[in-house]
Amino acid sequence: MPLSGLIFDVAGIGNAIVDVLCFADEATIVKNELVKGSMTLVDEARADALYKKMGQATECSGGSVANTLAGMASLGSKTAFIGKVKNDQLGSIFIHDLHAVGVHFSTPLMERGPSTASCLVYVTPDAQRTMATYIGACARVSEADIDEQIIEHSAVTYIEGYLWDTPSAKAAIRKAIDLAKKSERKIAFTLSDTFCVDRHRKEFMELIDKDIDILFANEAELKSLYQTQDIESAITELQGICSIAAVTRSERGSVVLTPENREAVATTPVARVVDTTGAGDLYAAGFLFGLTRNWDLKACAALGNSCAGEIIQQLGARSMRPLKDLVA
Repeated sequence: MPLSGLIFDVAGIGNAIVDVLCFADEATIVKNELVKGSMTLVDEARADALYKKMGQATECSGGSVANTLAGMASLGSKTAFIGKVKNDQLGSIFIHDLHAVGVHFSTPLMERGPSTASCLVYVTPDAQRTMATYIGACARVSEADIDEQIIEHSAVTYIEGYLWDTPSAKAAIRKAIDLAKKSERKIAFTLSDTFCVDRHRKEFMELIDKDIDILFANEAELKSLYQTQDIESAITELQGICSIAAVTRSERGSVVLTPENREAVATTPVARVVDTTGAGDLYAAGFLFGLTRNWDLKACAALGNSCAGEIIQQLGARSMRPLKDLVA
């Protein structure tokens, strides 16, 4: 059915991953040869081996952009996701979870090839998350999966840096960017991870300079982008490169940049940090919710801070209470 007008606040393109979350001690991280606080790419055999050794775990749909869209849906936005899963057990979990929270998802399923992607998330007592990610089917997203109507009828197209690792996904992103520009829609991008920035630094800098309207990054990612240990100089380098940039700074809140202005927005400390999984994703959810409603940028950042603060007090990146309570 043809669409008319703006149907979605945000359409997101990202890795369709099922998160498997468990609590673990430091020794488990070392024993499994993972890098604490970071994401390590693994093949299917290693993912299966690690999964078998995990203790009691929670399984739910995940992936950076999918987490953001689910958070926006909880706030009251209309969102759509484009990503690839296989017609298998984990694929069914992903689809059910995304539909259950109100995110539109209609990308055709894969019948052959690698299984649905998974991310094994180990949460240590200090609330840091260490991830072992099997990309699987989500790396097969291609130009054919980009629904032109969805992009053309969404106020913002949101893309994750994680997706830049495969040629077919890169081509899909390029197509979506071209469609969004042609329709005079905004394009948002998240740097995703320091290792991701290290792999694609030059291309990311060109992308930000030429195509991105709204950029999300944390301190570590931004320092990696500009190859400096001085966050102030990295922020200075970034300012003016794109229309809006939001830099998250953990307990110090966030900094919002425009070519003309820089504003630090403080956050309220939480009673107890349980798990930092999804903090940046939910910050983006709150920020984009406000932005698509024409809020001023300080208010957008304040809601982003609140959403991030809410999610770090529980396990996983899906809020146990409606985030729209934070808007009030």
